[in-house]
Amino acid sequence: MTDHVYKSLELTGSSKTSSDDAIRTAIERASISMRSIRWFQVIETRGHVENGKVAHWQVTLKVGFTLEE
Repeated sequence: MTDHVYKSLELTGSSKTSSDDAIRTAIERASISMRSIRWFQVIETRGHVENGKVAHWQVTLKVGFTLEE
């Protein structure tokens, strides 16, 4: 097994459906322009309320990816 070095950055995904969907949206979109994403950590979850109901989810993630040699 080789040793890995990771770079991390923060992303915020949003969804009208769920917090899980907001996470998937952020990672799938980031995967288009970033390679080697290996892990994520949820930093913050928040939402928007309209008429007493959750209308929108926002999830901020820390995403780690391996540096290429």
